Amino acid sequence: MNYGICPLSIVPMRRETADSSEMINQVLYGEYFKVLEIRKKWSLIRLAHDNYEGWIDNKQYFEISAEEYEDCTSNREVYAADLIQMITDAKNNILCIPMGALLTNIKLIEGFYSGSSTYGKKPKNQFLDTALLYLKSPYLWGGRTPFGLDCSGFTQMVYKLNGYHLLRDASQQAQQGEALSFIEESEPGDLAFFDNTEGAIIHVGIMMPENHIVHCHGEVRIDRIDHTGIYNVDRRLHTHRLRVIKRIVEQ
Repeated sequence: MNYGICPLSIVPMRRETADSSEMINQVLYGEYFKVLEIRKKWSLIRLAHDNYEGWIDNKQYFEISAEEYEDCTSNREVYAADLIQMITDAKNNILCIPMGALLTNIKLIEGFYSGSSTYGKKPKNQFLDTALLYLKSPYLWGGRTPFGLDCSGFTQMVYKLNGYHLLRDASQQAQQGEALSFIEESEPGDLAFFDNTEGAIIHVGIMMPENHIVHCHGEVRIDRIDHTGIYNVDRRLHTHRLRVIKRIVEQ
């Protein structure tokens, strides 16, 4: 088994071995992974934090040893807490990294960081403070940064910055936690999931007080939510059909 770590700010993870292939995820600075298969230009990787798999360019990661990978898994996770911050490498090159970049194993990449950071599990009442930092971030399929992210990338990063791990896709996240019977039982920070006409989970957002939700739909935005689903006041219609509300974290 081979192992790697991301030394760049944001690396696209693709469905197939081509630059033109669909970006299904992003690997952020400092995130580490198992390398499942190596080809001439591309490597199939499995991220350590959520086991998500996809292809990345061989030029966009550093190889690390099995021992270094095991050390990574045992170290306390520390994340960049600013929307954007600078990293200086051993050659004094300056690299911009986004909020949520993993700083725990920065020595393996020979980086230096002096900005704000966060670590450990936070109270559930802080989740919305983190979520609101992403307001107006544009929707980007596969994205996980303030410069573009999808609905489940948004929820995953909000939870990650508060010390909790969610799986990557909305359908996977819907399998976590405890289902609530009524919308009135929900608390700020709970996750609401929405399905299509075939019953497949296609969207997720974070519950707010007073029947509101923050979610990524075109951009990270706040809308109303009721028993039917998300109601967009600007468009005067329900945009998503509510399937279930899940509690991942207790107060």
